[in-house]
Amino acid sequence: MIIDKIRKTIERYNLLDYKDSVVVGLSGGPDSVCLLHILNELKREYDLKIYAAHLNHKIRGIEAQKDAIYCAKLCDDMNIHCFIRAIDVPKYCKENGYSIEEGARILRYNMFFEIKQKVGANKIAVAHNLNDQIETILMRVIRGTGLDGLKGIQHKRDDVIIRPLLDIKRDEIEKYCSENNLNPRIDQSNLEDVYTRNKIRLRLIPYIEENFNPNLNESISRMVTLLKDDSDFLDKESEKVFNDICKKEDSQTIKINVNTFNGVHKAIKNRIIRKCINFVIGNIKGIEQKHIEDVLELIQNQKTDLKINLPKGLIVYKKDEEIIFTDKEIKHEQINYSYKVPKSGFIKIKELNMIVETKMLDKHEVELNKEDKYTKYFDFDKISGQLEIRNRKDGDKIKLLGLGGSKKLKDLFIDLKIPKDERGKIPILCDEKGIIWLVGYRMSEDYKIDKTTKKVLRVSIENV
Repeated sequence: MIIDKIRKTIERYNLLDYKDSVVVGLSGGPDSVCLLHILNELKREYDLKIYAAHLNHKIRGIEAQKDAIYCAKLCDDMNIHCFIRAIDVPKYCKENGYSIEEGARILRYNMFFEIKQKVGANKIAVAHNLNDQIETILMRVIRGTGLDGLKGIQHKRDDVIIRPLLDIKRDEIEKYCSENNLNPRIDQSNLEDVYTRNKIRLRLIPYIEENFNPNLNESISRMVTLLKDDSDFLDKESEKVFNDICKKEDSQTIKINVNTFNGVHKAIKNRIIRKCINFVIGNIKGIEQKHIEDVLELIQNQKTDLKINLPKGLIVYKKDEEIIFTDKEIKHEQINYSYKVPKSGFIKIKELNMIVETKMLDKHEVELNKEDKYTKYFDFDKISGQLEIRNRKDGDKIKLLGLGGSKKLKDLFIDLKIPKDERGKIPILCDEKGIIWLVGYRMSEDYKIDKTTKKVLRVSIENV
């Protein structure tokens, strides 16, 4: 009966195709032994090539060596080629800052993929079962998770990793092993309620089944199926929005317009952020919900020219109206330019592709109501010496209208929320005394037109 159930799972989720070549993760425990044996039973039906891969974690001493010997003999009996490797997992975890569980998982999958490439396989089969699914979901609920977390373990990932036993309960697996005299190895550490997963398995689940729901496995399995459908729908919708609003600058940089992003539903926003992160670093492992919330907080911040650093070298910038996801440091390049400005005529700022026009006027010719942010009028007689238009310099100050004193341009830029990389592009009109006009933003008190003004200098700037 268990083979029929597994066959249905394989067909429902398209886990195997005819003539597949499969690397099976084999620990020697009941789950992986059952998986290997059943795939071997299905070998002719699917015309499979099967390989086994066993990792000695160097944690359990002589017992781990016995596991390896058992796996080698089991594979020999079934005429399956078995790859066995020993790695000092505790040493690796200490050197790289991983927990034993995480480090062991990384090393196992590294080995699986290495063997897959070596033998030319196209699938990796691992032995997660329905009980593992329940434990994983409860663990995620305890830690806090969203819809994707509640989907639990997936039957297939990237069309490579498959989990044919995911709908099978542990007691069914143990019964199968007993009926077929497989005598799998038992890891005694799984019976100790030291680790969180073991506590859930040995204490929490039995308590829930005894006091609340004796059919916990079936209930959570139904929930997973329903949530998977909802999550798949949201994924498809977010993929459409992602393609519509995200601009790929290069293979490691992607941008989103802040205003466009703010018009998206929050359920989609989280997914778009995850897709942007995945685009830049290739996966979202190590990215937690708190990191997604950090990005959302950055986007909502009223300030501009901000950045946050996330795991794996990911940097998220907020610049003007854009959010930029990248793994590169964005440096501000200073544009240097300086031009003498005639008191009547034209000059071009080639670095900015702008034209500056000046014209002398009598006061009665001035139409102040037609003044805009790029056209200003100044008292000509208050201007000293040669006019100059240039980029900003350290220590620049301007005497603002109505302020009664001078203000550093650096502080003014901050007040105006002008991004750092835009500041050097803003032209500054000066004379020999100081700054007359921060083009497009503020003019100086010292050059304003008043009742004593006779001659006026009109300055206009426009893009070419």
